[in-house]
Amino acid sequence: MSMTSVTVRVDADTKKQAAQVAKDFGFDLSSVTRAFFRQIVREERIPLNLSYPELPAETLEALEEAKEIAANGGGQGYSSAKEMFEAMGIKRA
Repeated sequence: MSMTSVTVRVDADTKKQAAQVAKDFGFDLSSVTRAFFRQIVREERIPLNLSYPELPAETLEALEEAKEIAANGGGQGYSSAKEMFEAMGIKRA
């Protein structure tokens, strides 16, 4: 089987972090890349989990609160940013 090269452009920090993860498992980036390509061929799919990371509980609570406010008429409105800041007790210079 003949071999060929693949060039991948990635920022230096990402490469450094990925190389460290591979090293922790006893591999180099070339070995990991070859294994990834073989897995693509074997599974006939791109074996990636393309999901958002789990959001912190505080963020989920804030999103639920925002949905409730929107469902109940949208809450208090302001005619200007100045009015909003004043209602929040924030003094702007």
